[in-house]
Amino acid sequence: MSNEISDSQSPAQPPAAAAGGAGSEKPISEQPIEERVNNRSMRPNSEAFREFMASSWAESDHSVTRSASADYAAKRRAALSAMFPGERLVLPAGPLKVRSNDTDYRFRPHSGFAHMTGLGTDQEPDAVLVMEPVEEGAGDDGSQHVSTLYFRPMAGRDSKEFYSNARTGEFWIGARHTLETMATQTGLPTEHMDLKLEDAITENAGHPAFGGLSVRVVRDVDPTVDALVDTSRINTGITDLEAEDKKDAKLTEALSELRLIKDEWEVEQMREAVAATASGFENIIANLARAVDHKRGERVVETSFFARAREEGNDLGYDTIAASGNNATTLHWIRNDGQVNSGELLLVDAGVEVDSLYTADVTRTVPVDGTFTPVQRKIYEAVLDAADQAFAIVKPGITFRMIHDKAAAVLAEHLDAWGLLPVSAEEAIKPSGQQHRRWMPHGVSHHLGLDVHDCAQARQELYQDGIVVEGMVFTIEPGLYFKAEDLAVPEEYRGIGVRIEDDILVTADGAESLTKDIPRTVDEVEAWLKRN
Repeated sequence: MSNEISDSQSPAQPPAAAAGGAGSEKPISEQPIEERVNNRSMRPNSEAFREFMASSWAESDHSVTRSASADYAAKRRAALSAMFPGERLVLPAGPLKVRSNDTDYRFRPHSGFAHMTGLGTDQEPDAVLVMEPVEEGAGDDGSQHVSTLYFRPMAGRDSKEFYSNARTGEFWIGARHTLETMATQTGLPTEHMDLKLEDAITENAGHPAFGGLSVRVVRDVDPTVDALVDTSRINTGITDLEAEDKKDAKLTEALSELRLIKDEWEVEQMREAVAATASGFENIIANLARAVDHKRGERVVETSFFARAREEGNDLGYDTIAASGNNATTLHWIRNDGQVNSGELLLVDAGVEVDSLYTADVTRTVPVDGTFTPVQRKIYEAVLDAADQAFAIVKPGITFRMIHDKAAAVLAEHLDAWGLLPVSAEEAIKPSGQQHRRWMPHGVSHHLGLDVHDCAQARQELYQDGIVVEGMVFTIEPGLYFKAEDLAVPEEYRGIGVRIEDDILVTADGAESLTKDIPRTVDEVEAWLKRN
């Protein structure tokens, strides 16, 4: 990477002198440790340089249009407002996260912030959405809150930040929003966070019993915002911080539950994510022969998918599982450093996150040499049967838990027919049994959207025990995993892992598989491999 320019052009002292070694009268450096990261830099600091850097720049095109997500985000904020009348709500995007020393991961905002603002990709780290309570009906769109987006806008080219700050300067990271362009894109009023955020969070805050304003924050997203809220609480005489934490948790819970049902715009984003994911799987199949020839063929599979994720989306929705042979029996195998061998099954669990941050989540299991062996086919078709029968019952009105129970019962029947269960299938699926879970230990379904495991903070009565309704998007992903060291199964089963995962949209009278066009039956999969 390019070196940042330093404040000093003085030649470095020889090691002995810099350390106060023999013959040196220079003291040991008293430079603060946090500033030493810039010692590698070569930044001039003359007034002449500053004046020259601030001059002779053409005007940039900062034109933007209102985002297609803006109106939908406004409706979501109104729904959130109705749940917390009279309380200030603080939703941080989160800061940049250090990957190594002075390099950061690509920024991704907190999903609750993204959902309430409509912002995706890597826009505006440290931003905070503050929803200020007002009289009923006097807020945005007739709600009970007025929302303002606080962020750090683009610095002028006459500022030192423009050329010197590798985290925020336009010279280093490219153009950023102005207050005006962000307001146009999101439909939200905007303010400079360095000037007004602290007051927006703390002003009039305090215990409602003493005339103060209750503040709720989405915790553990931005430590600086957490500290600001906590300090404000302490300074205003709030002593039961545990109770305040529980109130904050209710805000996090609400943000999760509001995502259980997707609006039209979100469904379209899910379709785009699935289309990009399908393209990624095509790239995997096209590169399968190269994977077999490589000493770390799983990495060839992983990177084949990643290339499409970056070309057609924002990033991966989660770390790709590219697991061949016995590695496929490790549920979250993301090391992906194994070989891909002929005769094995290759399990790939992958999803593309599009620019809006919505992600697909798809698993396909394919025979590396193009044809299933008889035992591989038997196991694969049992998993497919479970997936198909679970999908067949999906419609508004069932409970979410029924999807898992149906798939698990089908797998138990197959395991029983193969003579693997120590009890009958009926006994195994009882809560007091569960022996079949040795070979399928995970749940069969989870909600999907901005997070691969979306709505994770929702209450159980709205999630596992919740009623399925139109607009929900979730996975169906049964699997069977027979580890190489599993002595409870015949040798021919060992080292085989199969999972089939599809993304499901609940419709008014049933369900649609968004991923049905990615080959999944035995015949479709074998034909898929033969085409490449």
